[in-house]
Amino acid sequence: MSVQMLVAVAAGGALGAVGRYLVMSGVGHWIGHGFPYGTLAVNLIGSFALGALIEISALAWSPSEEMRAFLAAGVLGAFTTFSTFSMDTVVLWERGEFVGAGIYVVCSVALGVCGLIAGMSVFRAILT
Repeated sequence: MSVQMLVAVAAGGALGAVGRYLVMSGVGHWIGHGFPYGTLAVNLIGSFALGALIEISALAWSPSEEMRAFLAAGVLGAFTTFSTFSMDTVVLWERGEFVGAGIYVVCSVALGVCGLIAGMSVFRAILT
């Protein structure tokens, strides 16, 4: 792994994180904070953007490894990890691994929620 690759991911990550904050804040201000509309927005935008990047890269543009890392792992990775989850699910689906795709979706969501609850519970017990 090169220094250029790490700088590309770090720079993209900074932009993606700022973008996430701005979109989530803007959506929350515009629509309200009673439902996670901001999170939904960044996840949908990120998924669309990663899909567009994949197809553009396959059909019309051959970005360098550093540019792919900057955009996919950096910008979109910091903007949302849901886009990567979506891509992994579609890759499994397109390979015909329908059961695997279903298991991946269910496990990712259920275990992700369980992991959050576990982390909260452990540190709630330690800190209270």
